[in-house]
Amino acid sequence: MKEIVTNFMKYSGRYAPVYINQDEVELIENTRFLSVHITNNLSWSLHTSTTQTEPTKSDLDLFLIDPGEQEAHLMGILVLSRRNCGLSICTTRYLLAMATADLLVIIIVVILTVINEYYFPRSVSFLYITPVCSVKTVLMAATTECSVWFTIMFSFHRFVAIRFQKLKTKYCTGKTANVVLVTTGILFLLKNIPFYFKEEPIFIYKNVPWGCQTKVNSFTDPVWVGFQWFDKVVTPLLPFGLILSINALTVRHIIITSRVRKVLKAQRPDGNNSDPEMESRRKSMILLFTISGTFILLWTVNVVQFVYVKIIGLFSISDSAYTLQAVGGTMLSLNCCTNTFIHVVTLSQFREHMYSMLTYPLKAIPQRLSGLRKCSQ
Repeated sequence: MKEIVTNFMKYSGRYAPVYINQDEVELIENTRFLSVHITNNLSWSLHTSTTQTEPTKSDLDLFLIDPGEQEAHLMGILVLSRRNCGLSICTTRYLLAMATADLLVIIIVVILTVINEYYFPRSVSFLYITPVCSVKTVLMAATTECSVWFTIMFSFHRFVAIRFQKLKTKYCTGKTANVVLVTTGILFLLKNIPFYFKEEPIFIYKNVPWGCQTKVNSFTDPVWVGFQWFDKVVTPLLPFGLILSINALTVRHIIITSRVRKVLKAQRPDGNNSDPEMESRRKSMILLFTISGTFILLWTVNVVQFVYVKIIGLFSISDSAYTLQAVGGTMLSLNCCTNTFIHVVTLSQFREHMYSMLTYPLKAIPQRLSGLRKCSQ
């Protein structure tokens, strides 16, 4: 048993010992709780120096995301922007929006927040000014939700394109996709503005507020509690149900349609059983289910944690609870790093264009050098 005493009075002599079962409790100057180093004078110097210079393997595993993810998303945006991947304009718009939202999540959440605060806490000081920090909190929530709901909109778009042929001509257009994506982005940006007013400064230095911490009344105020419930229902509980429902209806329609088409093909006198339409739908479904499946898989930890803490009420303060929360946050960030790779795996023309862009410098440089040699001769 150990104790730590915090005292800001002028008296700093020896304190009277505390005994438990006739054993004196050891007095210490610092301790570590939930991976935070706490000192008896409430200084952050020990915590920042330790976390900056001595990251543990578990910390690296939990918080580091491959820096190449940013370049991969940029490459994906460039390839999709060329519109030569064999996709419709509507599908291309949704995939571009998803890749852009995922890239913003990586920049704001992973680079500017996790990596910057954990490994370079003093490098970009203006990010710690309270108004800037509050804006960053709003953008973190908005970009994450846009990434999730763009995936929902894409799933619904594919469902309409496969299930409702008459509605497809009106809904599955580039103009409709732009309206849906812009409206979704604006709504979620407005929805997360209250997070700006949920933060307060940790301290004020020379009339400048620094740091962000959650206001104490947000845990008990009925308005804030209701908003937090609304926030969790909107993302990710509602998307979970929508993706499962849309995919179930899509699979049901494809199975019924494929059975009918197989019977009709079998009755053809020429014996040709090939069906380009079903092959096209099969490729679309591979892309759809891969993206939806990774979303469900990587959001599961966050949903389980929410159910246990908010619904069942099993809340505990321990290293395991902190680890579960960190793993959930890492998997959310990882969800925004997978879509581009999924596109590369499932779309053959996307792979061809990606390969062409990557190998272009290797082909262009020798050709350029050869041209210069001919000119010099």
